[in-house]
Amino acid sequence: MDESTKKGVIFALTAYILWGIAPVYFKQMQTIAAPEILAHRIVWSFVLTLGLIALFNKRELLMAALRSGRARWALMASTTLIAINWGVFIWAVNNNYMLDVSLGYYVNPLINILLGMLFFRERLDRVRTIAAILCLAAVVFEVVQFGRLPWIALVVGCSFAFYGLVRKKLGVDSFTGMALETGLLLPVAMGYLLLTSSPTSNLLENSGWTNLLLFAAGPVTMVPLMCFAAAANRISLTALGFFQYIGPSGMFLLAVFVYDEPLGPEKLVTFGLIWLALIILTLDSLRKMHRRRALQPS
Repeated sequence: MDESTKKGVIFALTAYILWGIAPVYFKQMQTIAAPEILAHRIVWSFVLTLGLIALFNKRELLMAALRSGRARWALMASTTLIAINWGVFIWAVNNNYMLDVSLGYYVNPLINILLGMLFFRERLDRVRTIAAILCLAAVVFEVVQFGRLPWIALVVGCSFAFYGLVRKKLGVDSFTGMALETGLLLPVAMGYLLLTSSPTSNLLENSGWTNLLLFAAGPVTMVPLMCFAAAANRISLTALGFFQYIGPSGMFLLAVFVYDEPLGPEKLVTFGLIWLALIILTLDSLRKMHRRRALQPS
């Protein structure tokens, strides 16, 4: 493994571990309403992203995206999707539904497969078909067992999958896209913070610790994204895909062993079906990777 690949692996591990433990940060703000946390996440992510764009001299990329009519429509869609994803994530974590959030991010790769088939005409081979059937079985089991759709998991998983699809079509880098998305949401976020009667909405009346937590919403959002971007530049997307289960696994462990969310046998069946689907996909990806290496000239 060369030096660049090693750095890519370290960046990937850092990104997904940070995403996996992010709920710890949001749990520290359980007394603050989810919309207010979301508003601060938008504001401080925007401020930090603008600073990064200036630092890395990406202003031309930002202006080019703003001039493109196609990009503006795509950004409206991606902005809506990331706002839904962030909002449901924050609300669910702070209302003790972290297991559902974890399930949503486990389901996300399976939803990506279906989107690839629908929008990029990717072939659904036997292995992917089995994985998709297992995912569907998990959802049906939840409906039958609990009498309701696992809506948190589906909203989190689907919103992030469609967000990735739109961003792929958009074709802008992470920082430019995030700056534009948070910029579009900024008036809504600022309006909410100015109009809300929340006791923590006035920063001048907050404790230093509360304000520090609110300001940290920017770095909590952007640092793992920067690490992910650095990893994507150094290792293949296939290799990067093997790290994506670290995030939901971290959330799962936190939910069960730190925050004591109930994990009954029925819920474990749902996770078991999804885990089985992901194991099948991972083994198939490894098999294909080894086959490609074997066919490469030495």
